Amino acid sequence: MKLKDKYRFIRQNIKKNKARTFMTILATAMGCAFLIVLASVGYGLQQSVVKETLEDQVVTEINVHGKIKDDNYYPITNDEITFLEKVDHVKAVTRKKQLAQIPMFHLDKYQTESVAVSTHFPSEVKAGLKLEEGKLPENANEVVVGYQFIDTLMLGSEKDAFDEESGKVKDEYRYKDSLIGKTISMTIQKDVESDETMEIPLTIVGVLEKPTREWMVNQNVYISQEVFQEVEAYTGTPSGELGLDPEGLETTQSESYDEVYVYADNLEAVQGIVDTLEEEDYATYSVVSEMKQINTLFTIAKAGLIFVGTIALIIASIGIYNTMTMAVTERAPDIGIMKAIGANPKTIKQIFLLESCYIGIIGAFIGTLVAYVISVVVNLGLPVILEMAFDEEMPEGLQFSAIPWSLVLISVVICLIVTVISGMRPAKRATQIDVLKAMRREI
Repeated sequence: MKLKDKYRFIRQNIKKNKARTFMTILATAMGCAFLIVLASVGYGLQQSVVKETLEDQVVTEINVHGKIKDDNYYPITNDEITFLEKVDHVKAVTRKKQLAQIPMFHLDKYQTESVAVSTHFPSEVKAGLKLEEGKLPENANEVVVGYQFIDTLMLGSEKDAFDEESGKVKDEYRYKDSLIGKTISMTIQKDVESDETMEIPLTIVGVLEKPTREWMVNQNVYISQEVFQEVEAYTGTPSGELGLDPEGLETTQSESYDEVYVYADNLEAVQGIVDTLEEEDYATYSVVSEMKQINTLFTIAKAGLIFVGTIALIIASIGIYNTMTMAVTERAPDIGIMKAIGANPKTIKQIFLLESCYIGIIGAFIGTLVAYVISVVVNLGLPVILEMAFDEEMPEGLQFSAIPWSLVLISVVICLIVTVISGMRPAKRATQIDVLKAMRREI
């Protein structure tokens, strides 16, 4: 018997019991849709978390915390910087030092407190630093400021100018002119026990590009190494820290850095660089390491959700088993005739297994379509419902459900396996029917 003839025979038999077959297909479709929708939650949330992580951090960035020696952490010095720059596939090594006190900055009648940072601009440019306007510093007393620095400049006292409700400077007290070319005065305190201060004039020559994320704020002032050392010489303490006794202190801190980042040529090279640095006893962190942990957790979660969804298909398989058992009983005369004219038992078994697969394929197809519709509805409607229920705005771009082709393939394969297993017992029973009893309908 050809496959085409088997298929025609199956369709004829299904048409005889449309209602029962429809209910069986419906149960299979519901089970398949439940499996896909349930697992899609894991896929959707994983995509949202991964996307947010990739947007919040530079994927080729490796944070080097320090050098481990005798179970202690030591800051990165120029010697380590030289080594890091020679590692294969390293594009740039940025390094920053931050003043240990927060200076006051004055521009005409405007003022603000802001963090002062010394950085190595050539390496920052290699790493991708961009300016919103202006240029990079060329002289010792030229500085670049963060994009939000201008928003912190206020006229008069903080009590009058700062709006606590909005967390911003009131519009009438804000500085509204361009900062490029303006000279600001950085006030450095010598010691906590005295009012003695030093004024360092600085010229703003550039403003850094706006941070990529709305919640990110950069209001730092980026000073030169010369100015940084001038502050250390004035206070007599490393990084201009207050509260230390300058007697006997050496400002060797100038040779080490507070923040060091290594940038790889591409994403594929990140893990190799991390492995190399860890072998050399460097304490590192990269988003790639975090991504591995996130993906591992979501893989476990998705496997669990798929397992739970499979239970629904197993429940649906009871209906398939019942349908196929009834089909064997009702078609006993047909089976008897087929065996009487010499049909191979394998052929009879194949017919019933194909019918079971036919039900599974149709159910999987319908279930997949329903799952996609539910996924769209969930992504559009659930955020609105949650916002109304909890009175909180959901994060932008949050995706609750995602259905990749791999999930559809997994679900269809599981559905087919379950339906085939459900039809094996009835199919085997069909091959064991006695011809004479079948002709008399006495099975």
